[in-house]
Amino acid sequence: MQPKDKREDERRSKFRFTIQRELRYKMLDEGAMSASGIGQTIDIASAGVAFVAEHPLKLGAFVELSISWPVLLDDTCPMRLIIFGRVLRSAGKKSVSTIDKYEFRTQSRTIQALGIPRSDGMLQRWADGIRKESLKASQAGA
Repeated sequence: MQPKDKREDERRSKFRFTIQRELRYKMLDEGAMSASGIGQTIDIASAGVAFVAEHPLKLGAFVELSISWPVLLDDTCPMRLIIFGRVLRSAGKKSVSTIDKYEFRTQSRTIQALGIPRSDGMLQRWADGIRKESLKASQAGA
């Protein structure tokens, strides 16, 4: 992973690391799962991820990205970086998401079939929590 060269016209203050890794994504739109698929990262920074997805993603939608991690845990166990965020920009199949929450998980040795969402609903619970916090903040300010 190498940081991208910082150009004079660069607006971002954080380094972006060019890294192409396989990813799986899920998108919630208006509280319901609206898309899932596979893609590839373009670059990663401390606050966001640029990636290519199978489908165009809706601005502001909640996303969960599951990225294959290039380093093994204890030199034996594959890992995945799980990112929860919102779509900041989307042009065609290229999107940029915030990194609002992340965690590392061990990866199963067998690949889960795409199109069959996990039953744990972590993306849904995270998005519901964000919505509740926003509602509380808006009510407190009223």
